[in-house]
Amino acid sequence: MRKFLTALVVIPVAILFIVFAVANRHLVTVSFDPFNSADPSIGATLPLFVVLIVVAILGVIAGGTATWIRQRHWRRAARQHEADARRARSELADLRAEMATARATTQRPVPGLPAPGYAAGERDKAGATL
Repeated sequence: MRKFLTALVVIPVAILFIVFAVANRHLVTVSFDPFNSADPSIGATLPLFVVLIVVAILGVIAGGTATWIRQRHWRRAARQHEADARRARSELADLRAEMATARATTQRPVPGLPAPGYAAGERDKAGATL
């Protein structure tokens, strides 16, 4: 389904670019010399569609760069939260390991000896003889 949707968008855009390129084949001079526009020292003569497509690509790159720079705060916060989560997981694993070793080393009641808190022959709350 994803490939179908991609093709549904890409094919019409490609057709539009081809039609645009065929319709705008005449040459234009792009000058970067503000002082001598009649005979520019820095300039290029290109088809109009090339100039427009290059400008569009440069606009997309500039917009993406500006967005990336503006989102640095969120990326920094995400890195900090990820480090905090990693640290918390590590502490949790250490605490679980300590609890496991503590449970393994606790003394278990020895069969035949009375339970702690009751003497032999006493009764518990339910009235059973211990």
